[in-house]
Amino acid sequence: MEPLIALVAGTLGARLAGLLGVAALDGWQPALRVGLALMFLLTAFAHFYPRLRADLVEMVPPSLPRPELLVTVTGVLEAVGAIGVLIPATTRWAAAGLILLMIAMFPANVSAARRRVAHGNSLLRRTALQVLFVGAAVAVLP
Repeated sequence: MEPLIALVAGTLGARLAGLLGVAALDGWQPALRVGLALMFLLTAFAHFYPRLRADLVEMVPPSLPRPELLVTVTGVLEAVGAIGVLIPATTRWAAAGLILLMIAMFPANVSAARRRVAHGNSLLRRTALQVLFVGAAVAVLP
């Protein structure tokens, strides 16, 4: 739920800043880029915070090798993508990369739901959030 809150609060806060005169945030698309960046910085942080990292490692399907390394790599990619969506010259590539990353990581959500690990969130909830997050990334494509 925290990533959704970061996405919504970040977007609304950035949009309010735009309405108050911050020219770079004057519009929903740039505000959404800020919300998306905040969301991915939050999720990237989770990849390295010990208690949250353990949950993410547990989510990796057992058939995949080196779950610790996979969690580290995806965390770095999320952080790079978050920064990239804020830079106009790289927004398109960063958003596309984040979309592909979310699609590639979705099997971990399915596996976690089926094995009831990492808070045991239902597959329906995990799928709905992923669809929303992918939709947000698509919406920031210039």
